[in-house]
Amino acid sequence: MEAPKEIFLKDYKLPDYYFDTVDLSFLLGEEKTTVSAKISVVPRVDGAASPLVLDGVDLKLISVKINGNELKEGEFQVGSRHLIITSPPSGNFMLETVTEILPHKNTSLEGLYKSSGNFCTQCEAEGFRKITFYQDRPDIMAKYTCRIEANKSLYPVLLSNGNLIERGDLEGGNHFALWEDPFKKPCYLFALVAGQLESRDDTFTTCSGRKVALKIWTPPQDLPKTEHAMYSLKAAMKWDEDVFGREYDLDIFNIVSVPDFNMGAMENKSLNIFNSKLVLASPETATDADYAAILGVIGHEVCCPSVYSLF
Repeated sequence: MEAPKEIFLKDYKLPDYYFDTVDLSFLLGEEKTTVSAKISVVPRVDGAASPLVLDGVDLKLISVKINGNELKEGEFQVGSRHLIITSPPSGNFMLETVTEILPHKNTSLEGLYKSSGNFCTQCEAEGFRKITFYQDRPDIMAKYTCRIEANKSLYPVLLSNGNLIERGDLEGGNHFALWEDPFKKPCYLFALVAGQLESRDDTFTTCSGRKVALKIWTPPQDLPKTEHAMYSLKAAMKWDEDVFGREYDLDIFNIVSVPDFNMGAMENKSLNIFNSKLVLASPETATDADYAAILGVIGHEVCCPSVYSLF
């Protein structure tokens, strides 16, 4: 595999292409997961036809299409770190890729991986390139939908960013959930969780009177330890309104407690993923410092996405 290259601020260049919308579809499996991506691509300079360079690591490319037409050999190049569309159309176009990944073998805690039997993502700083081919850089902002399909008995909970648009049962014991995030975000804030989880539920009424559903998801045995985390979530949302006038703009806010996570927490909008030690607390074992840490980190992660809505 080619070695990654250091990138410095002095090396920054505007992207040749922007992405407007990204529609993802995941078929989660025990041996492999299939990821289908449909991306609307917009050239930065109208009429330009530079190669489109997409990041990708540990991906198996199944197919690539532009405007519904499958590309032939010679029209694209696949390496260990990139997929290059050599001669894309000169105007706006639709790019579709299908890839296979192996979350059960992913021990990097980046991209999509298994944690205690559940699917989980961590995309900061460059984890999204382990999920699908993409311009994995924070100045590419797009609106996302995410359809997740999995076995219902193994993975009864299917979560992603945004609002839940649709869900239902399918043949063969599978079910699906469709999530839509109506606000543009960089790909490092994409999140997906699927597994055997239960939630502590509450609501928060915003300053304009909207009622937001709040859910903190953990393995069933840990649910009693989430009371302080829920208090912290509601306090953070109120603080964001009182201090900055920033009202939460979606219908639901999910927090997931994950035992195998390479950071304290991640501020994926509407689907925060936390290391368990920064969500779970009980009076029998937690110190004052533990309670303060949970309050502080939840406040940080909840309020960070308010910044992105300014752009």
